[in-house]
Parts: sequence; structure tokens; C-alpha cells
Amino acid sequence: MSSTVDHERSAALFRELEPVVAENMNRHLAVVRDWNPHDYVPWSEGRNYKLLGGADWEPDDSKIDPAARASLIVNLLTEDNLPAYHQNLVTALGTGGAWGEWVYRWTAEEARHAITLRDYLVVTRAVDPVDLEQRRMQFVASGGAGEPTELLPNVVYTAFQELATRLSHRNTGTATGCAIGEQLLARIAADENLHMLFYRNLVASALELAPDETMEAIRDVVMNFEMPGVGQPGFRRFAAMIANAGIYDLRLHHDKVIMPILRHWRIFEREDFSGRGDQARSELAAFLHRLDTLAGRFTERRAERNAAVAV
Repeated sequence: MSSTVDHERSAALFRELEPVVAENMNRHLAVVRDWNPHDYVPWSEGRNYKLLGGADWEPDDSKIDPAARASLIVNLLTEDNLPAYHQNLVTALGTGGAWGEWVYRWTAEEARHAITLRDYLVVTRAVDPVDLEQRRMQFVASGGAGEPTELLPNVVYTAFQELATRLSHRNTGTATGCAIGEQLLARIAADENLHMLFYRNLVASALELAPDETMEAIRDVVMNFEMPGVGQPGFRRFAAMIANAGIYDLRLHHDKVIMPILRHWRIFEREDFSGRGDQARSELAAFLHRLDTLAGRFTERRAERNAAVAV
């Protein structure tokens, strides 16, 4: 299944949404708080590595739980892949007018996240910096980025992805057990929340202008959603560790990411869909039921495993 919006209609929708982009860009600039990456790094904890006369990383250097460490790596490598996301946004949204202003502003804000996370992790020796760099090279050089490059699927995907990333960053910060790490990741999560609001508002307007096509895009994105870090080396193993630690799992994905946004768009209360939109909504509802069931099974099994370990 895929959304079918012909080229002419897509171009018209692009023009119709531009005033909404401009309005939300102005709203964003009025509330966003600029910040400096260097302020969130405990530089006094830093020391030289071997090349400059110090000692290279050893596993005992890290005081962070393995699951939190896995999540920090996944989150940083996800942020590192900004060039691919920027390219996809340019393909989907272009570089002219309000759309272009937003793309470049978003890119500039997102760049802070990788800068600060890397400095924090390397200075505090929370992760192996050699392994981290090898993973970065492999992931970024692969050119992988999972977002769709058509207008409606792109903005829908990014709305969900920004909220998922916000949740992941906040929960990772808590899991580090480090006050500075938690403060840093809360700061990054605040950015992601504002980005989510931008895209959520944009999709809300698209639902008014093209309800059936937007509903199809929502169905397709939710049913095929994958986090942007899915192509990273060792992602599946890290994702399992992250889920087992309760940092980001199916229950959170369903309850804290998918459903809040769908409720905001009033997907299951709307009466402006035709046959196409109604069919897409029905397919989405059936999928969400299955997802909820899977999430319940996962949390039950995790609780059983944890109880067995505690005995």
C-alpha cells in the first residue's frame, strides 16, 4: 500500500501549505531557545588520549549502564546522519521560500545535537571513541536514511519521528544516572519537541486540505515506521537492549508516540474522509490493534524475565 498523490495535486498542495510553513516558522522562532553546545560538556573531566600522551579508552572508564550506553550510541549516530536527512528534506520540501527557510533552520538546530553529544561522550569516556568513530563512518558513508522523500509521507514521518526521538533522548538521559547527561539530553529533547510541533501542525493543515491523501500517508507511515537509526551497525542488538531497559519499546511507541499524535489530529473522530480515507483509517485501526497486542506481550515477557532474574 502507498499513498497516491499525482504530481499536479502534490505541487498544488505544496503551494497551499507554504503559508502554514511560514506561520509555523515564525511561531518556532518566537519560542525556540538558542543554546551553546560547549555549555553542556564537563570539560574538567577530560584528559588526553594516547596519541597526546594520555591513555586510550578502557571499559572501566565508563560508569554508564550498558543499555544506556547503547542508547547513547544509537542516538548520536542518528544525529550524525544529518547530511542524509537534509538531502531527503531538500528532495521532499525544496530550498525555496518558507519551505527552504525551515529546512536550513532545522538543519542548523539539529547539528548542535551531534556536536554536543559527541563532546560529552568523549570527554566523560562514556563510550569507546574508536568504536564510535568506526560506527559513524560506516553508517554515514552508507548514505542510509529511512524517511520518504515525497511531500506528505515526509512530513507525516517526521512528525512521528521527532516525537519518538524526543522520548528516546529524555529516557536515555534518565538512564545514564549522570546529572549532566540528563540535563544535556533534556535540552536536546526540548528541540525535538519543537520540531515535532512544527510537523504536527503542518500535517493537521494537510488533513484539512487533502484529507484522503493525508490519511493514506499517515496509514503508510505508521504501518511501516522505523527509527532513522535502523541502518546502523549492530542496530538490532542495541535496539533490543534499549527496549529491555524500557528506554524505548513497543509499549512506549504505541502509547507515547503514535496515539498522542493521532488523537491530536482527531483521526478516529473525523468525518471528512471519502472511501479512500475511510479504508486507510480502517487499515490503520486494525494495525494499531495488532501493535497494542504485541506491545502488551512484550511488556509481560519483560516483566517475567526481570522477575526470574530477581529471584
